[in-house]
Amino acid sequence: MDRELEAALSKAIGALQRRERTTVELHAWLTERGVSEALAEEVIAELVEVGELDDERFAHAFAQDKRDLSGWGAERIEAALFDRGLGRALAERAAAEPRDDELTRATELARSRGEDLGDDRARARVLSFLTRRGFEYELAYDAIRDAARPGSQAA
Repeated sequence: MDRELEAALSKAIGALQRRERTTVELHAWLTERGVSEALAEEVIAELVEVGELDDERFAHAFAQDKRDLSGWGAERIEAALFDRGLGRALAERAAAEPRDDELTRATELARSRGEDLGDDRARARVLSFLTRRGFEYELAYDAIRDAARPGSQAA
């Protein structure tokens, strides 16, 4: 292995140890630091081959983190993955979750707002909140309806 490739690999591995990245992000990171296009592609190919760089793994871990830690819905997760350079099909696949699971999460988020869901303005605020989080409109509406149902409070 030549020195230039070794140095670029070392930089890339250091970057991945600090924060997981997509292949597109790592390529941009390397070229911003003066690594040639050809060498950046060689480094990425090497890292993909040894399993250090995996867009599929990244996409699913990112989606799960955003669901669990940030309360994001599928639409927002998909858009964020696409923005990070992943293909539309991979972004969709990683962001997808069963509707019942997404509805349960959205319902819990709606309840957690502490709004009186019998009030039209409160429902509108919660609907806006859920759609900003990336829940599709109809699912957000269903979640508010579920959260407002008498006796539906989470224990």
